[in-house]
Amino acid sequence: MTTAPTPLEEELARIAGAVPDPELPVLTLAELGVLRGVHVLAPGRVEVALTPTYTGCPAVETMSTDIEHALHAHGVPEVTVVTVLAPAWSTDDISEEGRRKLTEFGIAPPRPQGPVGGPVALTLAIRCPHCGSTETELLSRFSSTACKALRRCTACREPFDHFKEL
Repeated sequence: MTTAPTPLEEELARIAGAVPDPELPVLTLAELGVLRGVHVLAPGRVEVALTPTYTGCPAVETMSTDIEHALHAHGVPEVTVVTVLAPAWSTDDISEEGRRKLTEFGIAPPRPQGPVGGPVALTLAIRCPHCGSTETELLSRFSSTACKALRRCTACREPFDHFKEL
């Protein structure tokens, strides 16, 4: 049985969630949806649950260290960050604010997957974050990180990253 977070846990989750993603610093860990929870285990002792975007994500270590630093700066002496693999992270975990920020940063956000067994999107088009055209082409399945693909808009000819759906 899961209990509701305490006000202190909510405050610490806001602090940990405000940490920028090391690979996409335009997003916070909360906006990316990788922060799963903060639990006060005892006075001055906190455990943070973090789910990587994919197994083997090299940024998890940096995320953990950055969370530890943020909570230490807030006066929490003992911080443990645990990796939680289930339920797996999905691009549906990216907040609407996170999707908006990705677009503003020039990265096409992932398309929402919706509920399992739910309706299938009628369009598989990826919208250019520069001009809005859906006339885009895949240049490479991988970009600067494994979770992004490199695409180009055939309308404005600008290349852009696309955050792949998972």
